[in-house]
Amino acid sequence: MKKLILSLLFFVAVQTPVFSQGVTVSGKVTDSGSEPLPGVTVTVAGSTVRTSTDAAGNYSILVPSEGATLVFTYIGFVPKTIPTRGQSTINVQLETDSRQLDELVVVGYGTVRKSDLTGSVSQVKGAEINAFPSSSLVQALSGRASGVQVKQNTGAPGAPASIRIRGTNSIQGSNEPLYVVDGFPMGSAPALLNNSDIESIEILKDASATAIYGSRGANGVILVTTKKGKAGRTTVDIESTFSIQQLRKKLELMNATEYATFYNRVAANDNFPARFTQAEIDAAGEGFDWQDFTFRNAPMQNHNITIGGGNEKTKFSVGGSVFNQDGIIKSSGYDRYSVRASIAHTLSDKFSVDYNVTLSRLRRDDQPSNGGDRGNSLISGTVAAYPTVTPFNPDGSYRILSTAYSWGSNSIVSPINYLNETTNITRSNRILANASVVYKPIPELAIRIMGGIENADDRFDGYTTLKYLASPGRESVSSDESLSLLNENTITYSKSFNKHSLTAVGGFTFQNFTNTSISGSGTGFLTDVTESYNLGAAETPGIPQSDYSLSAVTSYLSRVNYGFNNKYLLTLSMRADGSSRYTEGNKWGYFPSGALAWRISEEEFIKNAEWISDLKLRTGWGRTGSQAISPYTTLNQLTSGKTVFGDALYTTFAPGTRLPGDLRWETTETLDFGIDAGIFNNRLRLTGDYYIKNTTDLLNTVSLPSSLGFTNTIQNIGSIRNQGFELSVDANVFNKSFQWDVSGNIAFNKNTVTKLYGGKDVLGSSYNITLVNDVVNILREGEPLGAFFGYTENGYDANGKIQYVDTNNDGLINSFDKTIIGDPNPDFIFGLSSSMEYKGFNLSMFFQGSVGNDLMNLSAVNYTLDYGYGLNMPREVFLNHWTPQNVSSKYPVPSRTVSSLVSNRFVENGTYVRLRDIQLGYTIPFSKWGVRGINSAQLFVSGQNLLTITDYSWWDPDVNSKGGSNSVNQGIDHHTYPTAKTYTIGIRAGL
Repeated sequence: MKKLILSLLFFVAVQTPVFSQGVTVSGKVTDSGSEPLPGVTVTVAGSTVRTSTDAAGNYSILVPSEGATLVFTYIGFVPKTIPTRGQSTINVQLETDSRQLDELVVVGYGTVRKSDLTGSVSQVKGAEINAFPSSSLVQALSGRASGVQVKQNTGAPGAPASIRIRGTNSIQGSNEPLYVVDGFPMGSAPALLNNSDIESIEILKDASATAIYGSRGANGVILVTTKKGKAGRTTVDIESTFSIQQLRKKLELMNATEYATFYNRVAANDNFPARFTQAEIDAAGEGFDWQDFTFRNAPMQNHNITIGGGNEKTKFSVGGSVFNQDGIIKSSGYDRYSVRASIAHTLSDKFSVDYNVTLSRLRRDDQPSNGGDRGNSLISGTVAAYPTVTPFNPDGSYRILSTAYSWGSNSIVSPINYLNETTNITRSNRILANASVVYKPIPELAIRIMGGIENADDRFDGYTTLKYLASPGRESVSSDESLSLLNENTITYSKSFNKHSLTAVGGFTFQNFTNTSISGSGTGFLTDVTESYNLGAAETPGIPQSDYSLSAVTSYLSRVNYGFNNKYLLTLSMRADGSSRYTEGNKWGYFPSGALAWRISEEEFIKNAEWISDLKLRTGWGRTGSQAISPYTTLNQLTSGKTVFGDALYTTFAPGTRLPGDLRWETTETLDFGIDAGIFNNRLRLTGDYYIKNTTDLLNTVSLPSSLGFTNTIQNIGSIRNQGFELSVDANVFNKSFQWDVSGNIAFNKNTVTKLYGGKDVLGSSYNITLVNDVVNILREGEPLGAFFGYTENGYDANGKIQYVDTNNDGLINSFDKTIIGDPNPDFIFGLSSSMEYKGFNLSMFFQGSVGNDLMNLSAVNYTLDYGYGLNMPREVFLNHWTPQNVSSKYPVPSRTVSSLVSNRFVENGTYVRLRDIQLGYTIPFSKWGVRGINSAQLFVSGQNLLTITDYSWWDPDVNSKGGSNSVNQGIDHHTYPTAKTYTIGIRAGL
């Protein structure tokens, strides 16, 4: 109903124009060379009446009175204000401006002019973030800024994505950046925000920019600024989009005829009777398509409205949004309902207040898909399911795949059980609110006191019905709440005198984090009626669990920005963080930084070079940190348990299995060299950076001898280096009647483990997929973080079985023959966007990609080599397996006796180039038609992920099944929810 009302209101608003009466003013707008300027915005001052110039630079606008004033604005030119004074024709010539150099950029605890930046900062505008529908700003950042890698952990609706800024730094701790929304440092990516609420995003990358955030800035900082009100008439911005999502790529699996033929070959190779008769093979045909059964075309819609305005004393902005996404897997989806408000009021010349609040209600319906073995999960079951049978028996009951064939998998589960008989629902409430008061005793001095709160409460309800295969009914319920309170107190002094400019910031902050959780479960239910809402109805209740943690960070910060003659710029900062997570003597970390910049373009010897609009050299150094451990890690904790004495059950407390240690902060030291350049009146702008980033005192879990009474401890074990080069280019190719803007970025990063405790390798996680049970990655000095570790294949023996290289030449194949077989880290990542506009039509394209990274395709372990259990497989296995006539095949002889190890066979090239978004829009010229009440309206159609160029064999190369904040298990694909391609139609309007 809410969606219907919002859509009707929008329809009425767009369909109800008001025709005005007044004076028509027309004319032509040109540049300093008398060339016409198309697309110049012409606005009646103090009103919402506006128009834009056509391809020849001409305009025509209705003004309400003869005494009105027109404002002419165009990117790259100085705005011009002209009173009409009864004139009906006004021609205007605009002068070029130092394009965007005076634009303010948000940095930690303040803003600076873009021209005065000394650190490495990338800015992404809200229009780019909102260019296509996505459930989070993290997904929308992919490819938008140099050095920022976004990895899609899973294609599920509402699923989190991972961001790496200039590589990975930590083993034990999170590698996610710090998100700061309107000045509030958040614990994780802000899922409560709708992308349309965002005004801009600044990404702080080097230590000279991030050190002001101290122990939370080692992985970079993402500053999010939401939309604020502006003085003037009230404006209403509305956007509505409707989308259809489809599975981006189907796996080409064996059809029923090929399947039956293939498993007859397996039986023949193993001297078993044929599995299918020739008559059954002839009648099999294409069979049943389980991918079509599991996946669907799914709708997605996004509606938002923002109302803003105010006067010189009070400015406000309020907005609401509805985001609904059904997943391409049945019974999955994501909904978000959010409202946002901000108000800024100037009480007097000395006092002002500011308030921001965002409230969101989230619901996520999951179909857990990661992992699985021989068909015992949703995705693996979809691939493995026999194409020779259907989901239903003749009587309409569910077919039991595990008993369909006596020689098939005894663990395979029909996908219909997951789709129809399981629910996994998470309902969340999110609150982010902060308020501040600013006191200016003198114009140059501002004292700011800010308080804020972030609260998140999540309830998970999982239920498996009685109709699920062999289920007595299973229920689990959990509730988690996290609360963060923030207080910031800062003093800012800003003064310009003669050729000097000085801005100094100092302050004290405090933030705490409280987390609580409770859970319960049960099995055995008489009915499914109550689902997960009556734990007491369980025949066998589980043991309830609860947890609590509290931690806090106290900080002192300072920064000085100094400029001389607008040429020489200096930034110095210092932050001291005290964390409750560390032991006495190590609680405090100190994080200094410094940066210098030289604006060469302001020097007399280069000012005569008219083709150089701006040229600046930068260098910066600094240290940041990472807490990298959970609360209480450094304490000797007691763990509760149960034990039986006699016929009674007793509660026990005993020391945990982790030995507490005296730990030091992880510290990241960065050296950065950068250049910013603009040429040809800033029509071409370049930013380049070279950096070296060393992280020392890495924390990781270390195993201990059992004789100590503890199984593991956490120690500072080593160091990691990231070094690389980034380049961003923005070009205004054409700016006449046809406008064309192109921007691109590319980032190279090399990651190396430089030191480990005692020089010893650290093995990654072990994966048991029955056919293979081994670790797949390793930390080794001189190698990249999370390098894939396994055996190297050496063709086939005379019987078509896989052979492996004996790397140490001892005549045996064992763990000593394992070696580095792949690198999940890309050689470089890139993004490229193009926007063309002509006579109201706009065509934009955005490409994004990753080159040189490897993927460990664990999905292929069962479904290319596990021949003994009737699993369906890619058609390529049927067409290209070993026979005496095809000894150079891709796959071994199809036989139950084939065995496999973790090897380079499963390491695939993860390089891809993706058309992330393509959009065609038309701006309706309501102002030109004399229509009042509608300032702007654009109709558009777009497509997302329509084209992906890659050699990766499975669902999608942008995958990170075991990723998240963890740095070691990157680049692994193990039955992940696939990515969708999307078709969108929408409208944007300003009233």
